[in-house]
Amino acid sequence: MDAVNLSNPELYINRELSLLEFNRRVLAQANDPELPLLERLKFLCIASSNLDEFFEIRVAGLKQQQAYGSTHTGPDNMSPGVQLARIADVAHALVDDQYRILNDVLLPQLRKEGIRFLARDEWNRKQRDWLVRYFETELQPILTPIGLDPAHPFPKVLNKSLTFIVTLEGKDAFGRNSGKAVVQAPRSLPRVIRLPGKLAKQPFDLVFLSSVIHANIGELFPGMKVTGCFQFRVTRNSDLFVDEEEVDDLLRALEGELPSRRFGDEVRLEIDSACPEEVSAFLVGQFGLTDGDVYPCAGPVNLMRLSAVPDLVDRPDLKFVGFTPGVPRRIRGSKDMFEVIRKGDLLLHHPFQSFAPVIDFIRQAAADPDVLAIRQTLYRTGADSAVVRALVDAAARGKDVLVVIELRARFEEAANIELANHLTDAGAQVVYGVVGHKTHAKMLLVVRREGGSLHRYVHLGTGNYHDRTARLYTDFGLFTCDRRIAGDVQKIFQQLTAMGRPEKLKKLLLAPFTLHRAMLELIEREVEHAQAGKPARVMAKMNSLIEPQIIQALYRAATAGVAVDLLVRGVCALRPGVPGVSDNITVRSIIGRFLEHPRVFYFENAGEPLVYLSSADWMGRNFFNR
Repeated sequence: MDAVNLSNPELYINRELSLLEFNRRVLAQANDPELPLLERLKFLCIASSNLDEFFEIRVAGLKQQQAYGSTHTGPDNMSPGVQLARIADVAHALVDDQYRILNDVLLPQLRKEGIRFLARDEWNRKQRDWLVRYFETELQPILTPIGLDPAHPFPKVLNKSLTFIVTLEGKDAFGRNSGKAVVQAPRSLPRVIRLPGKLAKQPFDLVFLSSVIHANIGELFPGMKVTGCFQFRVTRNSDLFVDEEEVDDLLRALEGELPSRRFGDEVRLEIDSACPEEVSAFLVGQFGLTDGDVYPCAGPVNLMRLSAVPDLVDRPDLKFVGFTPGVPRRIRGSKDMFEVIRKGDLLLHHPFQSFAPVIDFIRQAAADPDVLAIRQTLYRTGADSAVVRALVDAAARGKDVLVVIELRARFEEAANIELANHLTDAGAQVVYGVVGHKTHAKMLLVVRREGGSLHRYVHLGTGNYHDRTARLYTDFGLFTCDRRIAGDVQKIFQQLTAMGRPEKLKKLLLAPFTLHRAMLELIEREVEHAQAGKPARVMAKMNSLIEPQIIQALYRAATAGVAVDLLVRGVCALRPGVPGVSDNITVRSIIGRFLEHPRVFYFENAGEPLVYLSSADWMGRNFFNR
């Protein structure tokens, strides 16, 4: 073991390339004939959306490092420049695969099912006339063509917006002829349009918005000759920067930073694959990109907008069979969640078991005159949240409601700012956690007066208090009134809202103070058990595994004879199957109907197993910055 250098870069898979491989696994679902056809289309959309975020955050960050001359490398020893080159190779192949699956697999199969996306040359006269009227009444009034000349420089194109570059011949009323124009399609417009039944030849005849605009683009340039019209989309750096050490009000600072997301630095250009090279080169120059940043698209430049199609198409036979979550026997027929919890801990496995008991618990707490206080963390809640409505009701009834809202939950910042203001207006106390650390824990504490004394009830979860994703993600939630756990949760809330040194917890592990150290110690204990001939095993389920010390601890455990079984949905920097290092480690990734989201850590502990549920992945950010 001493001869093995566990810092050897060859023992680590690059984080970014691993994330792209995860997206390849998602895309594979779109190509799986065993899945319902419209669900396969959804997986294609998810893969496209994942790739968008990858460029907005991960690629943007690497480009910044490269621009600043950073030579910092991770455990894999790959510089920013090398990573960007490898990413470009893999991402271009992924995009090619996306459009191959769309054009050669999904669209033909959808057409066989009477779901057609009609190209411009397939429109009959009546359909064309209807689409012309649609353009004139629904599109033309809100489209703003911009002819490019010294008085009309190239516009600032919104992040990920559908835009057209138009080539022109002739002179306008002012004698101008720049030869080029830009037309941006507002995001309020539907990207897929269903033809009225009387015009459709099949049950579901659909037309892309881009096709309608392309067919009628000449109407925006009267007297000019349109020689080309090509859709494109630019992706921008969408990470937000707020110097938390310098700001006095985090909410106001984030509000000021959010608009920059729409116009951050350009990182990727998606463009119609039919676009001539000289037009593509013109756009590359305007955005300050390179040829390697250009991704030709043999179809709509934003595949994510196809996610509207399953809602337009009423074909249950092409979707997953309807699913109704179960309710634990102990809850059925009971109207008193407090009584249920007093009888013993209750573990829920979502979405197989309903999230409704969590909402019912908060509603009961809000309406119960014996409840004095409610404490809750919120990271992502979704629009029109039943959880938030219950908290508002509790505050209106005079309960002491404290909500710790994480304003910096990525791509939820605007929603969480609105949520914070809404709860504050309702009379709840709202705080934003701790400067420099995201509040990622999922905790709910209810304090109730019973028989002359105060009792505490707790809910802890691996997932968000989000009633929609609770039907789509797999997660665990635990109800308990265990005094040790409740006491720990109360201490954590006090730590989030007040000041002071961290207090010792009895049952919970808390990042950034004890979680990382405890995981290393528990893995090392399995090594000791294995060396003593006792049962030793580590099983862990998570979204991502990239923290180097944890990976090295798992390598040491595996070489000592500890069986290590990992379920890692997304990024995994650990390289399994390396002789003499990780040949005792198995890594699997589960991709399916429900998004695997819980974190579960199991340690055999010589026959007395220890199991932890967590909201934290084995990543540096979770151990040290949350």
